[in-house]
Amino acid sequence: VSFKIKRIIIMSRKLLEQNGICPVATTIDLLSSKWKVLIIRDLLPGTKRFSELKISVAGISQKMLTQSLREMEEDGLVVRQVFAVVPLKVEYSLSTLGQSMRPVIDSMADWGSFYLDENPDKRKALLEQ
Repeated sequence: VSFKIKRIIIMSRKLLEQNGICPVATTIDLLSSKWKVLIIRDLLPGTKRFSELKISVAGISQKMLTQSLREMEEDGLVVRQVFAVVPLKVEYSLSTLGQSMRPVIDSMADWGSFYLDENPDKRKALLEQ
């Protein structure tokens, strides 16, 4: 394969990646905030109500939690179930697609533990925050 063809292939691949067709870019786009990753982490064990997520995802505002859950529902990662009772009851759970993120979240947890073990000063700084 000539140099010119290789260059065209590389340029085409970069263009595809920039247009969101790259699988890694697609995954990053779906998990575009730290909040979404933490929401998935907290929904992996099972269904939670909004108020439970607000507590378990430390530091998230009500507005950001609402926005993130809506986006995740639109992307097919989260299922929202509304119960017709007074007061209104809403529960969130991961869809099958959302559950398929388990290995990604587990890998992130493993890598984060490794990093903190290798950098004890970082762990100490995080604990002091």
